[in-house]
Amino acid sequence: MNCRSWKIVLIASLVFNVFLLGAIVGGAYQWFTARGATAPVRAQQSALRFAADSLSADRQKAFVDGLKNARREGRQYAREAREGRRDVLSLLAAPQFDRAALDAALARTREADSRLRAQVEGSVADFAASLSPEERVAFADSLKVHGQWREPLPAANAKKPAQKPAQNPASEASSESSGE
Repeated sequence: MNCRSWKIVLIASLVFNVFLLGAIVGGAYQWFTARGATAPVRAQQSALRFAADSLSADRQKAFVDGLKNARREGRQYAREAREGRRDVLSLLAAPQFDRAALDAALARTREADSRLRAQVEGSVADFAASLSPEERVAFADSLKVHGQWREPLPAANAKKPAQKPAQNPASEASSESSGE
């Protein structure tokens, strides 16, 4: 190959490598913006601790402190629930299926989860009792998007409620003339 051919091959290789590098960087950017960076933000914004964000800084601190105390007091229930889930998984994977033991483990886990939830919900109720009526309305509206009380977002492909079809003008005229 002559010198000119080498230059053409080198330039073509350089252009291809720049294109390939751009595609890799663009793909990584798309991946991080679609999955990596936005997923934690979405989860973080829907956490119960953000339910008081519409209130004053003092109220927000009181709410977060109340949640922390409730969770601290409910640590035993959280531990029991974790142990119960481990037991459930072990029983499901056991060579001999024991339905009675599985049902008992599920009941223990459910009871521990229920106690922890009651602890947290009690804390939320105690906090709500300390609010003014206006603050309670704002807090309730915020709970619609945070924590276990949040309302589900409408599905993107959800159908709109069916509307009553308009009557045919000809049938309206005939019903009016018949005196109905």
